[in-house]
Amino acid sequence: MTNASDKVETSAQIEPELSIVIACYMEERHLEDSIAQLTATLEETGKSYELIFIDDKSTDKTADIIKRLVDGHSHRRAIYHEKNVGRGGTVTEGFLLAKGRIVGFLDIDLEVHCRFLPSVLEAIEAGADGATAFRHYSTSGRPIALIRSAISSGYRWLSRRIFDTPFNDPETGFKFFVREKIIDVAKRTEDVGWFWDSEIMILSHQAGLRVVEVPCRFERRTDEESTVHIFRDVCAHLVAIWKFRKRQKAERKAQRLNLTDKKTG
Repeated sequence: MTNASDKVETSAQIEPELSIVIACYMEERHLEDSIAQLTATLEETGKSYELIFIDDKSTDKTADIIKRLVDGHSHRRAIYHEKNVGRGGTVTEGFLLAKGRIVGFLDIDLEVHCRFLPSVLEAIEAGADGATAFRHYSTSGRPIALIRSAISSGYRWLSRRIFDTPFNDPETGFKFFVREKIIDVAKRTEDVGWFWDSEIMILSHQAGLRVVEVPCRFERRTDEESTVHIFRDVCAHLVAIWKFRKRQKAERKAQRLNLTDKKTG
């Protein structure tokens, strides 16, 4: 005979240890191969896991490939957007759907390879609330790679200076957290684009979470065109920084007024 407590225990046991959000936009060229490499790495960790695919209204064959990858796999599920949401909004959605004790995402083009995942997970198992990749660039002397590296270095300096955070690489697309620690933080994010990466790191730091950075190698893919556009995205980041600072100032002002009202009430 099975009682209620047995049912609760059984339900808890089937929850995965790890949830990985795979935000997809125009990924047809590498998606199947990247998932094969990712699953091989995950099997080596020995952890139970789920893969949450979210297609952000791709116009290539990404959605069809996801359907094939999910079909027949109980630990894989997929969401298909009817309109393009943006990378940040897509990852937040995946975080809120996750069931694992640890939740995270990595850019599925694997420019930071999934072989670094065990090291990131080890940092969390050692006591960190989260762990992210700290990218070291392989420029290979190519002008565009050198430009990207310089812009990234400048952005890292600007982010530390403006937001007083300790992170060397807040915008990396390779982040994992203890789910119960990050969910409330994720709900507070508002940016749906690329600034989301920095936003969740800043909010995590302000919330008192201990997030460590694990050195990883970044290697630019040369077999396809990136969906990142340097100058457009730099401008978008600067606008996002301005909006985020404005929002934080408004929140601090509201908190001060609230404290004043409590004291005088």
